[in-house]
Amino acid sequence: MHKINKSTKRRLRFAILVVTLIVFFLGYRLIRVQVIEGAEYKRGAMQQWTKAIELKSDRGIIYDRKGRKLAVNITSFTVWASPSDVKNPEEAAVRLQPILNMDSSSILENLKKESSIVKLKQWITREEAEMVRELGIGGISIVDDNKRYYPFGSFASYVLGFTDIDNNGLYGIERVYDEYLTGVPGVWVKATDRDNRQLPYGSEKIHNPENGTSVVLTIDETIQGFAEEAAEEALEKNQAKSVSIIVMDPKTGEVLAMANKPDYDPNNPRKSLDEEINNQWESLPFEEQQQEWYEMWRNYAINDIYEPGSTFKIVTAAAALEEGSANLNTHYYCNGFIRDIPGVVLRCSSWYDPHEDQDFSTAFSNSCNVAFVNMARDLGTEKMYEYIKAFGFGEVTGIDLLGEQRGIIPSGTENIREVNLATLSYGHGIAVTPIQMINSIAVVGNGGNLMTPHIVKALADSDGNVMEIFEPESRRQVISEATANELLDMLELTVLEGTGRKAYVPGYRIGGKTGTAQKIIDGRYVDGKYISSFGGLAPVDDPQVAVLVIVDEPTGIYYGGTVAGPSAASVIEKTLNYLEVPRKYTEEELEATKETVNVPDVRNISINRAGKEITDLELKYTTEYEDFNTDTLVLDQYPTPGVEVTKGSIIDLYLEDGSTNPILSSEDINNSN
Repeated sequence: MHKINKSTKRRLRFAILVVTLIVFFLGYRLIRVQVIEGAEYKRGAMQQWTKAIELKSDRGIIYDRKGRKLAVNITSFTVWASPSDVKNPEEAAVRLQPILNMDSSSILENLKKESSIVKLKQWITREEAEMVRELGIGGISIVDDNKRYYPFGSFASYVLGFTDIDNNGLYGIERVYDEYLTGVPGVWVKATDRDNRQLPYGSEKIHNPENGTSVVLTIDETIQGFAEEAAEEALEKNQAKSVSIIVMDPKTGEVLAMANKPDYDPNNPRKSLDEEINNQWESLPFEEQQQEWYEMWRNYAINDIYEPGSTFKIVTAAAALEEGSANLNTHYYCNGFIRDIPGVVLRCSSWYDPHEDQDFSTAFSNSCNVAFVNMARDLGTEKMYEYIKAFGFGEVTGIDLLGEQRGIIPSGTENIREVNLATLSYGHGIAVTPIQMINSIAVVGNGGNLMTPHIVKALADSDGNVMEIFEPESRRQVISEATANELLDMLELTVLEGTGRKAYVPGYRIGGKTGTAQKIIDGRYVDGKYISSFGGLAPVDDPQVAVLVIVDEPTGIYYGGTVAGPSAASVIEKTLNYLEVPRKYTEEELEATKETVNVPDVRNISINRAGKEITDLELKYTTEYEDFNTDTLVLDQYPTPGVEVTKGSIIDLYLEDGSTNPILSSEDINNSN
């Protein structure tokens, strides 16, 4: 037998060691690949033989308080490409170019990308999608998509806001409630080979998206319409820079309307509604264009501040009555001027015809600056400052919109000199936002409570079922109910006999306060530029609405009562009619009222028959719809049936087109109050 020498043994041992190490290493790698890193490699393999296309979820609908749709989604289509599946990219680019209205070189660049999936174009029409499909180009897919759409154009644009191309909220309610409105996207998964070609017998899965939560606003589409119409009319009539109108339920803080003019169309938010302005923007650098857009998107009602003028006298009067430093029997003498402040002479708006002796209520209705300066003096700096803060000035109201300003008030009583106290009493030397001002007026209308104004009433699921209701929130008691009632009477006297006579409406007890303030630009008062305003409540015996009208830089006449008063009267009258608040005529009003008729009920009958019934009563009618025939049904009307109107009045008819059918349980929502 051959004897193994030591050299051979060493080689055998070395070979066995090497083999053992190799086997150990391969076993370790096998365990690592199969067990330790198996899930990761599986994911990698799945990524190699599958590709996924995101399926957009439907964004939640935005409704008004009655369930009418203000922001919806419309069906659109997106063109996707799998570059590896496109056999002839050059030819495909040429054929797609006229349909997609894109540069062919841009299409070709996308088709040559080393990506499994590329988006060629988003939001094409159904007709364009069908044309792309008919081309039969391999590797080109059409996926259903949705686009945000605002059916009423610029209507309530500063409330609604808008979204970007990917349906992300950018402004307004769209931005504030974006996390609710945005749903969960789905995914379309397809099996592919090594070259990203879809396998003919490969598996295919679609994970459906989850739609977003819908938002129900406190805004009433009809009341918003009244405000928008009045704002547009005031803008044109006064050739003003801008007009803002807010309508609020004083008892709940719910904003029923918020209109700003000029406005923009959220369907195309980077274009002005004025073509001349668009032409000017075209020549600007992009950064300056952006700045112009931001200015156009600013919601004046909450983002801007102004000097309120005499509407602020409500606060001074409330503080004086509440603290007992004055009462309705207190008298003030006006000779037209305040001359006892060192180095300063202040004058009453009626300095050329002094008010002379007047009691508290008369001084209020006359809007006498001299009387209010003396009210503030009797009240004292500490208490005046206390009530300015108590009414919510110098802090945000908490309304659920972005960009709210705090306004400007003195930082403390140590900064209020004698002249500052005097001018504060009649609304000068202080800057407020419109939403702060109407919220302070609402305090008088609800018995003395400062509410948190809000613009969203409820959240609802995609089937219209209410998920959550936002209840009214009182921040604090500012004045007593007795003081509030005294102020209501004085506000009514202001409309009947004082500076607010232009806001008078026969049959409705309206209370209000006018305001006229010289405008401050770059820290200085500017001659010839004013802000005219009117804030009011109605009816004063049971306030249902608070209204604030602000006209910025009216041309010509600039007094608040003359400029803003008529717009407030229009909104109040139409709103109270719409809310079916009955008129209560005095004997004098009845004698002055023209012959009236009761509005007939023409709902659920054809437009042809409805028109005949209306015209037979010497009334007129109108409708915004164009696509209808003689058999089209009338779904709703304004004024409502039974309301008393003068002959010749116009009845608004809402026709059968689906836009007025509420899909939400609006009764449940409205009963939450």
